[in-house]
Amino acid sequence: MTSSSAPVSAFLRHHYRHFNAAALIDAADGYTRHLDHGGKMMVTLAGAMSTAELGLSLAEMIRQDKVQAITCTGANLEEDIYNLVAHDHYERVPNYRDLTPHDEQALLDKHFNRVTDTCIPEAEAIRRIEHAILDEWTSADAAGQRYFPHEFMYRILLSGSLEKYYQIDPKNSWMLAAAQKNLPIIVPGWEDSTTGNIFASHVIDGSVKNVHTVRSGIEYMMYLADWYTKTARDDSTIGFFQIGGGIAGDFPICVVPMLHQDLKREEVPLWGYFCQISDSTTSYGGYSGAVPNEKITWGKLGIDTPKYIIESDASIVAPLVFALVLGQ
Repeated sequence: MTSSSAPVSAFLRHHYRHFNAAALIDAADGYTRHLDHGGKMMVTLAGAMSTAELGLSLAEMIRQDKVQAITCTGANLEEDIYNLVAHDHYERVPNYRDLTPHDEQALLDKHFNRVTDTCIPEAEAIRRIEHAILDEWTSADAAGQRYFPHEFMYRILLSGSLEKYYQIDPKNSWMLAAAQKNLPIIVPGWEDSTTGNIFASHVIDGSVKNVHTVRSGIEYMMYLADWYTKTARDDSTIGFFQIGGGIAGDFPICVVPMLHQDLKREEVPLWGYFCQISDSTTSYGGYSGAVPNEKITWGKLGIDTPKYIIESDASIVAPLVFALVLGQ
């Protein structure tokens, strides 16, 4: 592809030559090599990447088969759909660092929930999704059926019930792109999300009779173990592209030592590529800031696994990596 037809990539390759900038180029090129050699890729999403509208680039990555699985927090699962149906009602607060407690209370009184500089509108986003997904929960509950959190989200997206509310171009929703491909999604700790809290409230008030209508985190690990075993082969290893830290990264990467050490499936290959975009500090003992080589000691990565770490802001870096992978 010529530089004139890939202006973002040309700019990055000309200017990004050292330090974290060079690591970004190296990681993107490693991502492309991994796919070109028949590998698959899991992307993990922590933080508030959906509210940062990562769907603008991630959705195209999914459509072009540059991503084969996603692990994300419950917040990222729901917030992409919030943005899809309520974008025009969001409010940006560029001076968020100057807000007083009274300013924050005023936002709450207007039914805004703030994420850094972006306020999510409760009625148009949260309650709109609650109404749609409650119908799915109660229907499944009555029929004795059980689904994963992402499967319930897929059902409301693919049913078309939300289309009348769309306020962005649907091609920019990564969840819609994932639903259309039935992409495997792992959502560890889904209970720690707005929709998880809402589900708990409906079990408590009796609207949903069976708490097990939504499948659990342990079942997600079993689902991941089955998918990884069937997908990973010596000639088609699975890469791990981690955006941020926390449970979105910690949970899925552990499937490999579990398969090897607990299930004795020693023929299953290690993760075949690893990159993390992180602003965590290694010296504080947090797992999210650990250098990739530490994962060798846990049986997750090998000595020869391509490893990259970009110590920077994921909301800036991830779209640039994706642009390089997409040849934009």
